Amino acid sequence: MEYQQIFPAVFLERPNRFTAVCSLDGAQVLAHVKNTGRCRELLTPDARVFLQHNSAPGRKTRYTLTHVQKGERLVHIDSQAPNRLVEEALRNGSLSLPGLGKPQIIRPETFYGDSRFDFYLEGPGTRGFAEIKGVTLEEDGWARFPDAPTERGVKHLEHLARAAGEGYLCYVIFVIQMGGIRLFSPNWQTHPAFGQALVSAQNAGVRLMAFQTNVTPLWVELAGPVPIDLEKGRNEPC
Repeated sequence: MEYQQIFPAVFLERPNRFTAVCSLDGAQVLAHVKNTGRCRELLTPDARVFLQHNSAPGRKTRYTLTHVQKGERLVHIDSQAPNRLVEEALRNGSLSLPGLGKPQIIRPETFYGDSRFDFYLEGPGTRGFAEIKGVTLEEDGWARFPDAPTERGVKHLEHLARAAGEGYLCYVIFVIQMGGIRLFSPNWQTHPAFGQALVSAQNAGVRLMAFQTNVTPLWVELAGPVPIDLEKGRNEPC
């Protein structure tokens, strides 16, 4: 996945969840933030960021904030990118799902009951659903999700568990939007209900996968798998 017209800038403030004020070549500009998570550990005053220029008609801002530098790590915060990365990897065969392999049919945004999953998939004699979660919260190589409570995420996990019980192959794929990651786990302190729903989904047959990414200001690609520890942090104080 490639980006064009990327410019380095400095983050100043985030007046609301959709907008960031940044300094670009000494001038203040507004940038669209394509991530509704809190990102509090990333979007700190004077953080180095990267903005993509886009002057398409109808836009409220000419820039989109795509990356944040956090220490030695460059973190990609475009929340729409994880789905694109997974779809590209499924279509080109670089990502194989257990029990399904390379799917013959990939249909984005498909309803099951009153939940809409990111992908409906079909392989030889199999069918299933996949839900993709972008991860930007990290500490010392330990990635966690979510960074804010997500009742919608809990609902998706419950419905995936139900679909698995009805014979569908079901997957939750966590795309960690940075490299250098050694472990992934649910964020028990921020949303215990999501952690419990993830454990219950796995027990119901939902398959959990996590991948880190290779990130530069100009391109992002899905990289190697990351171990998942569902219990890490569960009993730590909030």
